[in-house]
Amino acid sequence: MPEDGIRALLLEEEEGKIVANLTQVSEVDLPDGDVTVKIDYSTLNYKDGMILTGKGRLVRNYPHIPGVDFSGVVETSNSEYFKPGDRVVLNGWRVGENRWGGYTTKTRIKSDYLVHLPENISNKQAMGIGTAGYTAMLAIIALEEHGLMSGDEGEILVTGAGGGVGSVAVSILANLGYNVTASTGREEVHTFLRNLGATSIIMRSELEEPIKGPLGSERWLGAIDNVGGIILSNLLTSMKYDASCAAVGLAASPKLDTTVVPFL
Repeated sequence: MPEDGIRALLLEEEEGKIVANLTQVSEVDLPDGDVTVKIDYSTLNYKDGMILTGKGRLVRNYPHIPGVDFSGVVETSNSEYFKPGDRVVLNGWRVGENRWGGYTTKTRIKSDYLVHLPENISNKQAMGIGTAGYTAMLAIIALEEHGLMSGDEGEILVTGAGGGVGSVAVSILANLGYNVTASTGREEVHTFLRNLGATSIIMRSELEEPIKGPLGSERWLGAIDNVGGIILSNLLTSMKYDASCAAVGLAASPKLDTTVVPFL
């Protein structure tokens, strides 16, 4: 490996198929940015899986380095907000999709995309939380900003609860004192979800049953949906008056077949 060689998972398109190789790139090949980061950790997310397999055509330009998040240490900086040695984390900004991401040992990035890590969170812990934990917390914050309070009586529904975002959401909500109902299609994760704090579990198939009429019975005080499709359509008809749903995933489908009635 040359002195400036950087290890990376590089995606290339060959005859319409995505081919991944663990290889090396030069620092001169890194994208534009005012901060260079030595990457310690990244995570594997749903979007990463789509990009690695070429589904959805999320990436249009190759060669490409995936990875929608990372934590690491600043190596060089032209930003007044970061200096060499600073520990940083990145989530989002379509990194790993429309610009090179975290599946590499070094990257160059815009300082606007970076966040300083606090002393009590290690680089490894930051990616243990990862984009899944970040998304879960954003969803909970959104619900609370729209009036949800832990003292309120009622159930909070988390769909796709056995996944990354869902399981973290269950854990955080339970620790905040909410009554959490976890939805999953996998019986083998029931004990896991109860250990995280779910007070009840509802099978995915129950939420997929057709609703008679534009509204169902009011049940959910709030909801975090990771699934989309028919489940999101159905749960919207069963939200309590003035309740909110944070829709953060499309694991089942991006389609939403509903009416305006639940929103009146």
